[in-house]
Amino acid sequence: MKVPLSWLKDYVDIPVSIKELAERLTLAGLDVETIEYIGLPGAELPWDPEKVVVGEIRAVYPHPNADRLVLAEVEYGGPEPEVVVSGPPSLLPLRGQSDLHLKVAFAMEGARLWDPYSEEPRIKKLKKARIRGVTSRAMVCSEKELGLSDEHVDIIYLPDDAPVGTPLAEYLGDAVLEFDIQGPFAHLYSVFGIAREAAALLDVPLRRDVLEVLERHPAELTPTPDFIALEIADPDLCPRYSAAFIRGVEVKPSPFWMQMRLRRAGMRPINNIVDVTNYVMLELGQPLHAFDYHLLRPRPGEDRPVIIVRRAEPGEQMMTLDGISRTFDEEMLLITDGGGPVAVAGVMGGLESEVTEETTDVLLESANFHFLNIRRTSRLLGLTTDASQRFGRRVDPELTVKAAARAAHLMAELAGGTVVPVIGDLYPGRQPQRVVVFDPAYATRVLGVEIPTDEIIRILTSLEFQVSGLQVSSLTDSGEPETLNVMVPSHRLDVTRPIDLVEEVGRIWGYDRFPTTLMRDELPPQRANPRLEGAERVRDLLTGCGLDEVITYSLVNIEDEGKLRPQGPPPDPADHLRLRNPLSAERAYLRQTLLPSLLHTTRENLRFLDRVAIFEIGAVYLPVEGQTLPDEPRRLGIVMTGPREARSWLEGQDRAPVGFYDLKGVVEALLAGLGLEGTFEPGEHPAFHPGRCAQVSVGDGAVGVMGELHPLVREAFDLPEQPVCALEFDLDGLLAAWGAPRRMVPISVHPPVYEDLALVVDEAVPAIRVRDLIAQTGRPLVRSVVLFDVYRGEQVGAGKKSLAYRLTYQAGDRTLTDREVAKLRAKIVRRLERELGATLRGT
Repeated sequence: MKVPLSWLKDYVDIPVSIKELAERLTLAGLDVETIEYIGLPGAELPWDPEKVVVGEIRAVYPHPNADRLVLAEVEYGGPEPEVVVSGPPSLLPLRGQSDLHLKVAFAMEGARLWDPYSEEPRIKKLKKARIRGVTSRAMVCSEKELGLSDEHVDIIYLPDDAPVGTPLAEYLGDAVLEFDIQGPFAHLYSVFGIAREAAALLDVPLRRDVLEVLERHPAELTPTPDFIALEIADPDLCPRYSAAFIRGVEVKPSPFWMQMRLRRAGMRPINNIVDVTNYVMLELGQPLHAFDYHLLRPRPGEDRPVIIVRRAEPGEQMMTLDGISRTFDEEMLLITDGGGPVAVAGVMGGLESEVTEETTDVLLESANFHFLNIRRTSRLLGLTTDASQRFGRRVDPELTVKAAARAAHLMAELAGGTVVPVIGDLYPGRQPQRVVVFDPAYATRVLGVEIPTDEIIRILTSLEFQVSGLQVSSLTDSGEPETLNVMVPSHRLDVTRPIDLVEEVGRIWGYDRFPTTLMRDELPPQRANPRLEGAERVRDLLTGCGLDEVITYSLVNIEDEGKLRPQGPPPDPADHLRLRNPLSAERAYLRQTLLPSLLHTTRENLRFLDRVAIFEIGAVYLPVEGQTLPDEPRRLGIVMTGPREARSWLEGQDRAPVGFYDLKGVVEALLAGLGLEGTFEPGEHPAFHPGRCAQVSVGDGAVGVMGELHPLVREAFDLPEQPVCALEFDLDGLLAAWGAPRRMVPISVHPPVYEDLALVVDEAVPAIRVRDLIAQTGRPLVRSVVLFDVYRGEQVGAGKKSLAYRLTYQAGDRTLTDREVAKLRAKIVRRLERELGATLRGT
């Protein structure tokens, strides 16, 4: 949400700097993400106060040498008017007129402006130049040259009361605070709501004129106004519906000041009627909607138009303002007239009843809707609007009439209409006044700092709580603590308990004012959390291998899990946990594997990247017969695809696609980092390519499978025709042996002996089996065994293969002799011959 500082100052004086204000608001829980400066110091292009000022065009003369240019005589506060060459379309019809009073943004020689003709943002310095034979050393500016917008067709015209000669930065400059407000706090989603917080923080008065329009312009509140029939068919979803009527409006552009405020708040000006509804929504936080009154239909047989708030009929449709036909289900709330839907309640209006240039009478809707229903409707329709964002955060129902009155009289002021002094108002959801009994001593106990009671009362009062009871003393004569009776304002729907008031007191008083203290007691004992520490260790190792962690939804489409078994039966929904009220079919079942979500993430990222290497640690959900809740074992999933190396300027890059052994290297690095020894054996899994799949075991148990995706699986997930390697491990099984004590071996100072050993074995004998036998037999003198060559061919015979290992012999207490090495080597060979039928190659 964006809040221009100039708008904020309408309701509260700001006696501190912009940065200090942003800091105070942030510390109070209103996170100011950025400050955008417009024309002021700190902006990317500040307006020079001496060279960019408010000017007034007094006369327009024809250019002697150009039909599409004029000479404009401009007063700017200098000793003499300045004549400048200009060519905006709006000045061409004024040629020859000499009694003008057009206020403009005027830049003099030396001013720095945005270049409107450059494709890239570029700043230019205004210089004197001859334009078609006429010297011009100044200019009247467009919005683009000032950095206000991309509009460059015409110059910018300022209001008639703009003081000539005033620096433009002083008159039009601004700072826009952008807030990131989380949680159900609709009272903060408005300029006035931010002003209320600022007034409390800075201890300055709050100007509430915008909420007191009815005191200046009284109106009758009635459920049966003459101009409209009102009905709330579903009061559980619509606690209040108010409607005002404005006659005789003229639809036209909004005045300059309103357009500027809307733009700076992030909204596009449309026309004066629609702009007023948006303006008041931004100002007070109450979404509004304007109907063309004459397009609203009555019930059959009646003359008066009707508004009915009801649930939709299943499959009912309507064209919304964005030109899209929407289909509704039976839980979506609609605003209807006598002929059908005219708006999606709390989200967007309908196209048939929108305000156009032909509109003369306006029905203004100001209503309150159930926040959860609006969230659901917005999400299911895929339609997020400023109105739905506010209603989804719980808007104050007491605000409807106040906002309607404010907007109605603004429309009358800007569109020349007449406000009917009657407001239709149905209020079936009126809530009782909330009162919280509050003990000031309780705030001291919770906050750990004593805040004076009168300061507590000031803070609560400044936030518009009504406080009665204790004024000075915290104890009565009887020694019992006296309490405050705090009436909660209607806009504070989040305050229901004393602890909520403690939070309000603490954040307004200032968390930064709390003294630094130490705990009075000893620190609690620090206990290890192997489950958490193990997962963090895995994350560190995998990110160290160049992988990126992702987090995907636990709710999936069950059909995606079926894609992992392209030649098997589809998954049985009875074997999965289904959500009772899923938001969509894509998020209906709790997952039983991480791979589908990871593959979808891979596909989406391959739209922008040529290489993806990601992992996820997350729970899967396995139903257990006889248990209400499922088992939730943790899984580790990895997906890798794309070139082995990133593209760079280096020569000799390996741009071959990653394959099985790249993934195997990541697994080996992971196991080594965990201090575990794993084995890789040929495996089978329907999702993986036959012959390119391995089962990985740690200790005595298998922890998962890894390999290259089956081509049918790759196609089912719409992945490109390139190797895609993946794995899924049982993380808890993997970490079961992690953390056990490890025996450390001293580093020997004696030289090692290296020897190569080539063996011929049957094709079915795993290389790891040979390696393990060599290591076991040669322990402790054989320090390492590394396979460096595999050969198949005529020299070893059919059904055989040659495995070559490099052995490292080393003793911790002596230098090994050739005789010792030969004796140990012979022992190793004999065991390999006896248990595996191995023979030395070449013998």
